[in-house]
Amino acid sequence: MNIKKWFLMPLLVLAVVGVAGCGTEDKTEVQVALDWFPWSNHSGLYIALENGYYDDENLNVTIYSPDDPTTVLLTVGAGQDDFGLSYQSSVLLARGQDVPVVSIAALVQHPLNSVMALESSGIARPSDLAGKKVGFPGTSTDSLLLETMLKADGITLDDVEMVNVGYDLVLALISSKVDAIVGAYWVHESISAENQGFPVNIMRMEDWGIPDFYEIVMVASEDMVNEDPDLVQRFVRATMRGYREAVANPQAAIDILARAAPEIDEAIERPGVDLLSPLWIEDDLDFGLQTTEKWVEFSAWMLEQGLLGSDVDASKAFTNRFVEGAQ
Repeated sequence: MNIKKWFLMPLLVLAVVGVAGCGTEDKTEVQVALDWFPWSNHSGLYIALENGYYDDENLNVTIYSPDDPTTVLLTVGAGQDDFGLSYQSSVLLARGQDVPVVSIAALVQHPLNSVMALESSGIARPSDLAGKKVGFPGTSTDSLLLETMLKADGITLDDVEMVNVGYDLVLALISSKVDAIVGAYWVHESISAENQGFPVNIMRMEDWGIPDFYEIVMVASEDMVNEDPDLVQRFVRATMRGYREAVANPQAAIDILARAAPEIDEAIERPGVDLLSPLWIEDDLDFGLQTTEKWVEFSAWMLEQGLLGSDVDASKAFTNRFVEGAQ
């Protein structure tokens, strides 16, 4: 499994409709596009759905996984979806292409993408990759992330051999096709490998030269934010209730997720949510809050890598208005 920020595999479609009942016709219909098929990071949404928090805000919410999640920002920007899950980097790239989307809440406060190698290999830091094969999903962005990590530890991308393994990252690693992988989430693929008897060493990106960034964010269109702020506020308020509850009891959150999406692999999601839940709320920051510093610093890295133009104003790519309004 790869839950990549910028480049995603085709997904299984799952539609979950808000509880129907008396008065549903009077509720505001809201459609939310996921960034992948349901996993532990989505559990706060499903808690809000099952426990009636959206109902309390007079919202009839549908949560679904698009056939092609790479289009989420386009469908949200065009108003086809009301809200969607995407990634900080993708929001910046989209705004650079005049797609009018705004991050209204940060779901994950730190990078999940990472470099992994089998514990048995002895590879524990980027410089250990010199002369090794590194599997990646074929994306230039992962190469740029790895390049920065390598430079932070004294070697270059020329010192490693990049191998395009598509999204079969864990299989490529445990079958010894490659010595390490980049593009895998340390709260998911690491558990998948360990469950198969292959514990891994994890190199987190923010520890090796990559500016800290928000892995997953909730987005809305600029039109939605400007023209229907009450709807955005109600949706964010209910969603925050769901995630606060997930933080307080992560395993109960997986119970609810499993009822909504019984196809999930609980052997991965249950240990994974314990790793993930501390990333939903950052120290003294409430769920969803974002900082200008993180947006500006990561956009500067993207500009340096040639991914962004200088005309993208990172400070306008997000708003704390609705999270603060729900506190």
